[in-house]
Amino acid sequence: MDVAVDETGDAVTDGAVDGAVDGAVDAFIELDRVEKVFDVRKKTGFLKRERRQVRAVDSISFTVARGEMVGYIGPNGAGKSTTIKMLTGILTPSGGRLRVAGIDPSRERTRLAHRIGVVFGQRTTLWWDLPLIDSYKLMHRMYRIPDARYRENLDRCVELLELGDLLDVPVRQLSLGQRMRGDIAAALLHDPEVLYLDEPTIGLDVISKAKVRGFLRELNTERGTTVLLTTHDLQDIEQLCSRVMVIDHGRLMYDGPLAGLHEVGESERTLVVDLERELPPIDAAPARVVRVEGPRQWLAFPASESAAALVARVAAEYPLVDLSVREPDIEAVIAKMYAGDAEAEKAVS
Repeated sequence: MDVAVDETGDAVTDGAVDGAVDGAVDAFIELDRVEKVFDVRKKTGFLKRERRQVRAVDSISFTVARGEMVGYIGPNGAGKSTTIKMLTGILTPSGGRLRVAGIDPSRERTRLAHRIGVVFGQRTTLWWDLPLIDSYKLMHRMYRIPDARYRENLDRCVELLELGDLLDVPVRQLSLGQRMRGDIAAALLHDPEVLYLDEPTIGLDVISKAKVRGFLRELNTERGTTVLLTTHDLQDIEQLCSRVMVIDHGRLMYDGPLAGLHEVGESERTLVVDLERELPPIDAAPARVVRVEGPRQWLAFPASESAAALVARVAAEYPLVDLSVREPDIEAVIAKMYAGDAEAEKAVS
């Protein structure tokens, strides 16, 4: 039996090594009980400072498969950006194990840089005073991208992100939406296997958001690029991601399909019914009428239940003109989860 030694110095059998390799193949991004603790000093008096620890990320574990597009959401200060910075090697974890494509980001940051792309919505990787095309030429040299590959990727990004008229414009003269599209193109010139997006649509208008979302959807579908998306705009998640993770106070509160998030948050869908004439509130328990305006009524029912039975009952018992089903607002669902978590902490304390 062959015996290897892992990085902690412990002996590992060949079977264990094979298992680890298989797991690495299945999981492109791996976090196992990862923590990040910051030491913060606060002035408490003349020449006195108090030192305390802030746990930005608290024993988080998850995996992301190659080609998966995952939403990573939470309120301000939840630990989203800290997680991204550890995944890129900018920050070193205080504890736990983290791997991206089998690489430890904090130990082999340069090697990993050729395999990842990063876009921070509130920071740019472009050179402020240079035309956009000059920033791309610098990226070409920095990443040592073969000429043919660089030209192919540049042409593709310019076409899909509609950057043709902006290539000779200095970055400082670009609008926020134009700069964001420019940043996304810069992050993709070297064909990264994984793309980290931290608030990529922040401050963008509706048209710019639609362009960015469409491009990311096509990138994931055609090239199988793994995408980890952090955002406060929950429409980004709804339109792009089938899986979502919710983080709060550094802890992972939910990890699963988008539909399951509604069940955890006990969310409700709304059936909007237009009747032929004004009538008393519709009686269709367990659905309940939450609003009435003339012949129009709004009925709330659990999001986990099918609308078919409710629709059939209303259509059979009432003079129906039209109806529609509105999906629950994910933002409200997450807010309810946060509130429930806070109440649980109070009860424990």
